[in-house]
Amino acid sequence: MGATGATGNALLHSLLALGAPVRALTRTPHKPIPGLSGATRPPLEVQYADATDPHSLRTAFEGAGQLFLAMANSPAQVALETRVVDIAADSGIEHIVKISAPAAEPDSPVAVSRGHHAVEEHLRRLGMNRTILYPYAFMQNLLRLAPAVAQGAILGAMGEAACNYIDCRDIGDVAAAALTRPDIAGGTYTLTGPEAVSHPELARRIGVLIGHQIRYVNLTPDELRENLIRRAHMPAWLADHVTEIQQLAVARPETPTGTVSQILGRPPRTLDAFLHENRDRFRR
Repeated sequence: MGATGATGNALLHSLLALGAPVRALTRTPHKPIPGLSGATRPPLEVQYADATDPHSLRTAFEGAGQLFLAMANSPAQVALETRVVDIAADSGIEHIVKISAPAAEPDSPVAVSRGHHAVEEHLRRLGMNRTILYPYAFMQNLLRLAPAVAQGAILGAMGEAACNYIDCRDIGDVAAAALTRPDIAGGTYTLTGPEAVSHPELARRIGVLIGHQIRYVNLTPDELRENLIRRAHMPAWLADHVTEIQQLAVARPETPTGTVSQILGRPPRTLDAFLHENRDRFRR
């Protein structure tokens, strides 16, 4: 599920590179899937599925043995993912690879993480074979900073706290391993890139890359939340989420793990390589 999303699309490319048969589920099957040419042939199938439409899920899951579950964060996420899990179990799906989140605990300070924990507990109660991935901050989400970079400043509420970043393509490669390698399936894995980087250092690196100084402006959590709602036009729940995960990094210092290297036999992609690859996006 989520073939057009950041992690789902990365996984799709990883599975196709391995020659694995894959059914890409999307709510918009009539639209091109990012990164795929019209010449793409089987083992790829593209099929309509919507978590709000149980019939579409039953049809999409028919004949499948494994499911990759990644859905966009939303207030309805727990209810939707729980429905997907139940229908998957009834449809004969034997293994689910679920994208979760750091601090997925019943009393987590991050509301979205509490929701992920609830879905994980539902999987456990069903007794399904499951692989749980806990990726930290997606490098791809840094592209959303481009408008702020154009104004010469990055805003946050993390002070000097460092943040683990990971390229979604590495998440996709790990998920592909979980779906194709029995030695990986069934585990729980915390995924990061090779280093944790603070917002001031991130601003410095982007500034060097584009040849203009970029400042980091540290706000209080309330100031950041208000800015995200008023200026970035985020819904309140999403502004809360962004603020909560930044405060989690302050409260629980982040350090990289070696999990990606251990599973894939190669180092994870670096933040510098990602920024260089996308430098033109920050120059606009």
